[in-house]
Amino acid sequence: MTIIFDEDKKNQQLKQMRQEEDERLVKMLSDKYSIPYINLSTVSINTDALRLLDQNEAKKSECVVFDIIGKKMHLAIYNPQSQNLEETVGDLKRKGYEITFHMTSMYSIEKAFALYKDLSFAVETEAGSLDISDNEIEELVKKTQSITDIKVFIEDALKEKKSHRLSKLLAVIMAGGLSTLASDIHIEAEETYSKLRYRIDGVLIEATKFDIETYHSLLSRLKLLSGLKLNLKENAQDGRFTIKIYTTDIEIRVSTIPGAYGESIVMRILNPKSISSGLEDLGMTKKLYDIVMKEISRPNGLILLTGPTGSGKTTTLYAFLKKTMSPEYKIITIEDPVEYHLPGIVQTQVDEHKGYTFADGLRSILRQDPDIILVGEIRDGETASTAIQASLTGHLVFSTLHTNNAAATYIRLIDLGADPKTLTSSLHLAIAQRLIRTLCLSCRKLTDTSEKETKIIQETIDSLVGYEEFDEIKEIPKQLYEAVGCAECNNTGYKGRIGIHEGILSTEKIENIIATGPSEREIREAATDQKLINMKQDGILKVVKGITTIDELERVVDIY
Repeated sequence: MTIIFDEDKKNQQLKQMRQEEDERLVKMLSDKYSIPYINLSTVSINTDALRLLDQNEAKKSECVVFDIIGKKMHLAIYNPQSQNLEETVGDLKRKGYEITFHMTSMYSIEKAFALYKDLSFAVETEAGSLDISDNEIEELVKKTQSITDIKVFIEDALKEKKSHRLSKLLAVIMAGGLSTLASDIHIEAEETYSKLRYRIDGVLIEATKFDIETYHSLLSRLKLLSGLKLNLKENAQDGRFTIKIYTTDIEIRVSTIPGAYGESIVMRILNPKSISSGLEDLGMTKKLYDIVMKEISRPNGLILLTGPTGSGKTTTLYAFLKKTMSPEYKIITIEDPVEYHLPGIVQTQVDEHKGYTFADGLRSILRQDPDIILVGEIRDGETASTAIQASLTGHLVFSTLHTNNAAATYIRLIDLGADPKTLTSSLHLAIAQRLIRTLCLSCRKLTDTSEKETKIIQETIDSLVGYEEFDEIKEIPKQLYEAVGCAECNNTGYKGRIGIHEGILSTEKIENIIATGPSEREIREAATDQKLINMKQDGILKVVKGITTIDELERVVDIY
C-alpha cells in the first residue's frame, strides 16, 4: 500500500491553522485593549479611504484606513503600542480626521495591502467625496420624486465602477427616502437576491431588487456609518447617523436583526418635517379640537394619547407642546428615544442600561420645578402612579398608552395599579387615534356609491342624530371618490395621511361608572352624552368629504 504525502495540502492546512490562531489572538487582544475586532476579509474596503495613507507608511505602521465618511475615519491596526502607529495617527489627527480604531490580524492587513496595486487604475477624487455627500443627496432629492425614479437611479448606480458604486447607491437610497417622505427604509436579504422597500404613508412599497454581493457591501457600510459591530451577525443591533440637507440635520436610526439569509436592515428617518404639522392640521373635529385647546390650557391634569406604534402619537404630543410653549413655562420631556429636538424645551432620554427608566426620569423631572411634562409612554404601574401624582400636584402632564380605544385607557390604568377614586381627578382627557391615507388629488375619481358603502354611511348618519356639529350630513352621496394611482402618488392612489380620533372627557358620569369596575362598553355608553364621535364615525365622515376611501378606513379600523 502506497501512501502519497501531499506537501502542498499539508502546507495549506498549516497556513490555515496559523491564520485561525492569529485571529483568535487578535480577538483576545481586542478585549484587552477595549478596541473592537474586525476581519477585513468580510467587509468592503473603500479604495478612496485606502488612498488617504501612503502604502509605505501603512506598512511601517501596520495599519489600514478601510473606510472614510466625511472626516470620520475607520482605521484597522495590528499593534496598538507601535511607535510608528502613534506617529501616523498623530499626522492624521492634525489633518482633522476623527479616528475610530479596530483591531485586526496581520492576514487582514496584508489582504488590504494587496488592494493598493489597484489604486493607480482608480479615478482620482477628493478623499471622502464618494461617500454620503450632503450636496449630492440634495441634488438626488430633487431628481428622485417617485419610486420609479429611485429604481432608475439605483440601476444606474449599480453600473458604476466598483469603487464608486457603493457610495452612489447609498446616496440614492437615502435621497429616495427623503424625497418620498418615507418613514422607514427596509433592506432585506432573500436566498438569491435582496430587496429595497420604503414605508410611505404607513404602507411598504417595493422599490427594486439587487444582488446579494451588493447587499453585503451595503450592510457593512451602514454598520460602519451607524457605529455597529461588523462581526456581530447573530444578534440585533441599533445605531444611528446624521445627514445634513438644506441646513437641516436629519437623524437616521439603524436597526439590524438576524434573518434566514442575512441581516434585515431597517432605517428609521427622523425628519423634522414630519412633525411640522400644527394641532389644527391633524384632522380633529371642531368639537374635539376645542376640548383639546381648553384642556392643554389648564394648569394641571393628565392628557393621554392611545394607539399602536405608527399611529402618529408623537406628532400629536409635539403639537400639544408647540401650542403650550411660552417663556413663562418650564417644559421638560422624558422620551425613548428623543426623536425630534424642539428649541426652548428640556428633552431627556431613557437609558435602561444605566437604570434611568421613565419612572426614574419622571421623579427627577419633578425636582426641576416644571410646569408641563411630557412622558413618552406609560409602560408600568410606577410610571402611571408618578404621572397621576404629578398631575394632581399642579403639573400638566402629556403621555401615551397602548390601548385600542379611548374607553380602554381607564381600564388599562386601573390594571397598572391606579386608584379608581383619584383616576378621573387626574386624567382629564383620553384620546385614541389612527392615521389613514388621504386620496391623491391628482388622480382620484368619482364613482357610484356601492351598496356596501351606502349601508355603512347610512348607519353612521343614523348614529349622529343629535350631534349638532354634523347636522348638515343627512343624505348619502350618490358618488364617492376612489383611489386610482399616478406617478404623483407612486401609483398607490393615496398621498399623505390624516388622523381619525375619538375622545372621552372625565366627567362626573365617567367618574361614577369607573367606581363600579366597568367594561369598555359601559364606559363608552357613559360617554355618549358628551357627543364626541368615535374613530369609525370620524373615518366615515372623511370618506363622505372625499378625503379617503372606505377601503383605506377598513385597513386601519374595524368598521363592521
